[in-house]
Amino acid sequence: MTLNQINFTKKIVFQIFLIFSINSAVAQVQPSLGGSSRLMNSAMQEMENGNYEKANIFFRQIIDSNLPIPPEMPYFFAETLYQLEQYDNSANFLNKYLELNGFKGDNYEKAKALEKLLDVPLNAIKSCELCDRRGYRFQECFTCEGSKHLEQDCGYCKAKGIVGCSKCVGSGLITKRNVFNIIEYFECERCSGQGRLTCPTCDGSKVETSACRTCQGSGRLQSDKVCDHKDENPRHLSLLFNRIKSHN
Repeated sequence: MTLNQINFTKKIVFQIFLIFSINSAVAQVQPSLGGSSRLMNSAMQEMENGNYEKANIFFRQIIDSNLPIPPEMPYFFAETLYQLEQYDNSANFLNKYLELNGFKGDNYEKAKALEKLLDVPLNAIKSCELCDRRGYRFQECFTCEGSKHLEQDCGYCKAKGIVGCSKCVGSGLITKRNVFNIIEYFECERCSGQGRLTCPTCDGSKVETSACRTCQGSGRLQSDKVCDHKDENPRHLSLLFNRIKSHN
């Protein structure tokens, strides 16, 4: 092999290596378009089978993986969330779908129909006092058991119920100088000579009541349970039970 042939062979090998390196770098930078499509197809199949919980998992995998999101995915995710009664989340993804695709979306008509279906459950959530704005039912605070407040030893009097009189500094006596510059002692009128006063914070009960820090004084906490807007302990039944109990 001549020197020219050797140099030509080296040049070809270098070009092949350069092309391979560039292609590898591009492949690492560009996201995998097929990954989200496979997850999307799996989610769609689960929807057709009525397995919305599994479809929900696949849709969330697309979001968590940072893969490119198929343009129709927000609609199908919104439909899945509607079937799972997660109406607030469903409305959020539906709005995002209409915002991104408008009337040009393949599922525009279905999206508008779903938008109308969401009106009823969303209005029910707004008028319900048993759940938060997302439709998840409140649960009773485990710290205060719904009472909104907690009782604890009074911090002002150290659970003694009394505090020292600030006017006589706890002595029960106050001093005054008369016209002859002689010090005279008098009974403290504020504490009646006792040298102590009832604690102004707890009124002598030794117990201080404060808002529950766990629930911020609301008596309830958020949960992951979808609300059915039905009171588990209807007030009229509670009154009836108490009435029956009082006659026994």
